[in-house]
Amino acid sequence: MNKTDNFFVIHNFNTVPDELIELCQDYIIYDCSTDSNVKEKLHNGQYNVIDVENTGHNITTYFSYFDEHYDNLPEVICLLKGNMIGRHCSREFFEQVYDNKTFTFLYDEKQYWDRFSKYNENKEKNEIGTTFLAMENVYVEKNNSWYVDSPNHPKKYFNDVDDLLRFIYKDPMIPQYCMFSPGACFIVRREQILKHSREFYRNLNKIMNYAMDPSFPSEAHQIERILPIIFTSLCEVNDWMDDEAAFEAKLPECSAFIQYKWENRPRRFKKLRKMLGLI
Repeated sequence: MNKTDNFFVIHNFNTVPDELIELCQDYIIYDCSTDSNVKEKLHNGQYNVIDVENTGHNITTYFSYFDEHYDNLPEVICLLKGNMIGRHCSREFFEQVYDNKTFTFLYDEKQYWDRFSKYNENKEKNEIGTTFLAMENVYVEKNNSWYVDSPNHPKKYFNDVDDLLRFIYKDPMIPQYCMFSPGACFIVRREQILKHSREFYRNLNKIMNYAMDPSFPSEAHQIERILPIIFTSLCEVNDWMDDEAAFEAKLPECSAFIQYKWENRPRRFKKLRKMLGLI
């Protein structure tokens, strides 16, 4: 295979990503591995690697790279995970797209085509569900933020994607469905990244790396689902997104709003529980 001149930004955890590196001319590995053998191999070999904190996901790595290299970004960047091949897409798929110069979703799971396409293998129409494929590498999910109640991924600032979009943008279109790449791997162009300020990326990282209790925050799942919006939307962002001090002053309002919505959530059998003295 020819080596692409697309620059590879690789977020890595407990793997040696040779399969990716052999396809590019230049790259950087941001490694948060806990496996000592992997770390030793990466540091003793001829790898361009930087050790970083494990935030539990890869998006903070991407945004940190945007911030650190904002003034000299490569023209085209592949945003990758060390285990992407075999986890989020096949090698066959990646070899077909790795040299793309346009915005590309790096996702491909053919085993789900029968379930997520309009017709199954028997040519029978599938029922409309909450998830489907818009094309072979574009995953679509109903915007119901089903994952925010997971005890493994607590939320601190935003209850759902809707609240997050309203916080980022002045007058956002709230989608009924989210079109995204599971695993948050993409090919992006420099001009897409430069749509936003470096402060914008720093600020978004603040709502994704505040804790690992027990795993990464729900807000990282939310941002995963709106990455295509971040890279392509024409909507104007709120002023605090480009100002770190203003952003940090605004965040406590988000936490207070979450508490308010929790305390005023709909409750079943409220009258009965009140009669029983439970509330």
